[in-house]
Amino acid sequence: MRIALAQLNFTVGDVDGNTERVLAASKRARDELKADLIVFPELTLIGYPPEDLLFHSGLRYRVEKSLSRVRDELSGISILVGYPEFDGTIFNAIALMRDGEVLATYRKQILPNYGVFDEKRYFTPGQRTCVLPLHDCSVALTICEDIWQPGPVGGARAAGAKLVLNPTASPYAIDKQLRREQVLRARVAESGLPIVYVNHVGGQDELIFDGCSAAIDSKGEMVLRAPACVEGIYLIEVNTSTGEISAPQGPLVEPNSLEKDVYDAIVLGVRDYVGKNGFPGAIVGISGGIDSALTLAIASDALGADSVRGVLMPSRYTAEMSIEDARAEADLLGVSHHTISIEPMFESTLSSLAEMFAGLPPDSTEENIQARCRGIILMAISNKSGRMVLTTGNKSEMAVGYATLYGDMAGGFAPIKDCSKTLVYKLARYRNSLGQVIPDRVLTRPPSAELAHDQKDTDSLPPYDVLDPILEAFIEEDCSVDEIEARGFDRDVVIRILQMVRRNEYKRRQAPPGVRVSRRGFGRDWRYPITSGY
Repeated sequence: MRIALAQLNFTVGDVDGNTERVLAASKRARDELKADLIVFPELTLIGYPPEDLLFHSGLRYRVEKSLSRVRDELSGISILVGYPEFDGTIFNAIALMRDGEVLATYRKQILPNYGVFDEKRYFTPGQRTCVLPLHDCSVALTICEDIWQPGPVGGARAAGAKLVLNPTASPYAIDKQLRREQVLRARVAESGLPIVYVNHVGGQDELIFDGCSAAIDSKGEMVLRAPACVEGIYLIEVNTSTGEISAPQGPLVEPNSLEKDVYDAIVLGVRDYVGKNGFPGAIVGISGGIDSALTLAIASDALGADSVRGVLMPSRYTAEMSIEDARAEADLLGVSHHTISIEPMFESTLSSLAEMFAGLPPDSTEENIQARCRGIILMAISNKSGRMVLTTGNKSEMAVGYATLYGDMAGGFAPIKDCSKTLVYKLARYRNSLGQVIPDRVLTRPPSAELAHDQKDTDSLPPYDVLDPILEAFIEEDCSVDEIEARGFDRDVVIRILQMVRRNEYKRRQAPPGVRVSRRGFGRDWRYPITSGY
């Protein structure tokens, strides 16, 4: 039996468009690859995660119509496709169809309700194992989380299965593929069954689905590992008498470096967020600093240089080398750029507020005014051009509130929102290894917001090699003050940083969405109270 793994990019809610992709991929698998079965990812027809779209009454009709089209318009190949099944309640289901007939329907048994997942809000768990003969092979159907726990695969083994199929929607995070493969090997070791795992690829709001579909044989050896962040249809062969699998044509790609993994995921996320939401391109405010330089490179790689505009907005505090470096970045990438000084707006605002500010010394208020002047300019250009503003803030800044509401936080999407400052530097060096687009000076000079004379980030924050590990311990590992101190950090510094995180939750609630790459980003899987006495 020849099985095609359809690692494709589906759009949430685009039932008709997703159906057309299923039909086209199935015909290609049948006619070109001579496949007997094609397996699509979890919730194929509606995309993942559909969230509260599932509650809309019109969706049921669209899904049922789509399912009927797939069933009736295709012949000569079996199709395993994911969809929401409406039957008094809602199930996360897959249907196996061939030649106008539904051979089996399986309902997901284990519903994840942690991190970015909240499936118990929408779905009712299935109760039954599904094992059926397919092309003379006893095949078990499972969905995503069903293989992260031993129960469903154990039930399939007991029911006589020789092979497990697992359509999934597993979002990207750093080291996620390593964890997936550890889970696959654990299930194989427990059951002795080969597993075929098919994942989505593409961006959906802050989530990235990186693909990396895989097939693992009964000995726990990977026989197929699809590449990350690209679409493809991949073929495996099954010995129907034993259920054993092989992939004579591959691929069996090696895992990427951390930097390549993260960079490619962010590029994919920006491309899909801007493209799927119908924007013709993007605008980036460029300052000559590392964050805006990396964001500009990501935008150019994701959308093409012709679709990106850079805007320099110098003030009295902007160093000449910052202007030089910002222009050099844009020129190296082939991105058109414009310079608009914020001085007239800044002066006018200070003049308007002079009476209110009389007798009060300058402080962060004047710094924030500059950031908000820049926000006004970028959003005005966005309104006129239709292009989306990409913000340039990183996770370290977002954690401690080193960002200005309605200023540098103004925009539609935040590509590096979940990247610590330490990771930003790693990604910038990685991008330069492909061809230099960020001047060396940007990577070596001390980071600065340049909102005051001779300002440095370290005037307000600990050095990033101290700040970032503390933030990771608190945000991603839920460590206490005592536990972080035990790692060698000064207790007073730890307390100060965690207080900054707590105080600035209100800002994060108003920030644009951004690509999630860590184990816990500020978004779907971070639900910290704004008002708290903890």
